[in-house]
Amino acid sequence: MHDPRCDRLAHLLVNFSTRLQPGEKVLIDAFDIPPEMTVALVRAARAAGALPFVQVHQARVSREITLSATPEQLDFASKHELARMKAVAAYIAVRGSENISESSDVPAAQMQLVARKLKPVLDHRVKKTRWCVLRWPSPSMAQQAGMSTERFEKFFFDVCTLDYSRMQPGMKALKTLMDRTGGVHITGPGTDLTFSIEGIPAVPCGGTHNIPDGEVFTCPVKNSVQGFVTFNAPTIYQGAAFDNIRLEFKDGKITGATGSNPRRLNEILDSDPGARFIGEFSLAFNPHILEPMRDILFDEKISGSFHFTPGQAYELADNGNRSQVHWDMVSIQRPEYGGGSIYFDGKLIRQDGLFIPKTLQSLNPDRLLA
Repeated sequence: MHDPRCDRLAHLLVNFSTRLQPGEKVLIDAFDIPPEMTVALVRAARAAGALPFVQVHQARVSREITLSATPEQLDFASKHELARMKAVAAYIAVRGSENISESSDVPAAQMQLVARKLKPVLDHRVKKTRWCVLRWPSPSMAQQAGMSTERFEKFFFDVCTLDYSRMQPGMKALKTLMDRTGGVHITGPGTDLTFSIEGIPAVPCGGTHNIPDGEVFTCPVKNSVQGFVTFNAPTIYQGAAFDNIRLEFKDGKITGATGSNPRRLNEILDSDPGARFIGEFSLAFNPHILEPMRDILFDEKISGSFHFTPGQAYELADNGNRSQVHWDMVSIQRPEYGGGSIYFDGKLIRQDGLFIPKTLQSLNPDRLLA
């Protein structure tokens, strides 16, 4: 039976997130999702006058390919995928999987090889296409979130079809403030972190590249990060689970890294020189997302959180750092998670997850949900 919520979500992705125009080509990447959602996307693209192309993935098959992929095989795949990506104007990826740890037993060196070989495809997609990526609800995601499947599905569609236009005034004000800020100071349990964002643009994200959305990001000046930070949201990266990651910095570089899986953590941070420097700093404020669930597309938007990202910087907010790694690590600063403060040039901007300046208070949950 067709679910009309699929149609609403597809309409948002096609007409708001990627703004498809008549005659434009769009690549739809369907990762372990029901055919009904893929069909809804095809129909929405066609209704907009666009030309949809579909690629279907299965996580278990992708794992098997990754396990044995050779450099020659990946060179061929990269060339083919890059040519196709260059031929489309937009890219929509909907990613679902019953097992988020499907790639957890793939050796780190093999994961790094795949990431390095396919990086040109990712770079072109991020820089040259209008793209949007989101997850698809599944019983395993519901379990991660501590919800029943039915309740999680409702949560998913509520948060993904949020009226993101309501965020625009507050995001614009936050961008303006971050653009004129020099120094940032973040404090909280296990955290005393300072860095500069001077001269690096801030980028508001309100439903165009990720669904769900709700953040404004920038990037630290590469060598400016000093101090330490503890992340209280659990995370998954390259199929491995991590808890309670703590990073120490000196002159921008991660000099110490501990957590629940320290060996794998440091293997990833040693992928290349840029993996030990930071490529993104972001403040998040999606009012529907309150608890972590080991899914970064949700967790990085948690209300009252910030994330700090070892690895590649985005071209839109660039400090020059280059890496095959881009790992968003999340710290929640609401009172129930221990609280915390964020200062811009010595002025308190957010306390215990709530924005203080009047121009930013429209990003607080009570205003976004009013």
